[in-house]
Amino acid sequence: MAAWQVGPLRFYHARGYNQVMRDRALKPLLVIPLLLMGALAAHADTGMTKLLIQVTTETGRPIDHAEVVVNFVQGRSVLKLGRNVHTTFDLRTNQEGEAKIPAIPQGKIKIMVNAKGYQTYGKTIEVAEEEKTIEIKLYPPQPQYSVH
Repeated sequence: MAAWQVGPLRFYHARGYNQVMRDRALKPLLVIPLLLMGALAAHADTGMTKLLIQVTTETGRPIDHAEVVVNFVQGRSVLKLGRNVHTTFDLRTNQEGEAKIPAIPQGKIKIMVNAKGYQTYGKTIEVAEEEKTIEIKLYPPQPQYSVH
């Protein structure tokens, strides 16, 4: 590369200048594949789980429109390629009594289920699989007693 410098200015011959500019343009292109490989490796470490929650009565009949709240408590990293990952879901069961959670980080999750005419269900469980089905049975409320 033919270059000469006068004070803070650097001058290049036409061919040398083009070569320097091409080298500068190629350096980021060489770094991009390395960054992508690192991001894919990081993605592989952050396990995600798809949940299927089935809510039924004690006799096995599905309960529709039950409120299901799933909250990620602790475990693996919630970072996924620099994007925010949903760690809380609040949804309702369908007619088959199923609520599908698309993806939540693996680790401890807290599940709470409310349905009209049934006791509230709450439990913390550990998930480490890619897909998991959780069966929940709801019971009718216990009778109320009064001293008065």
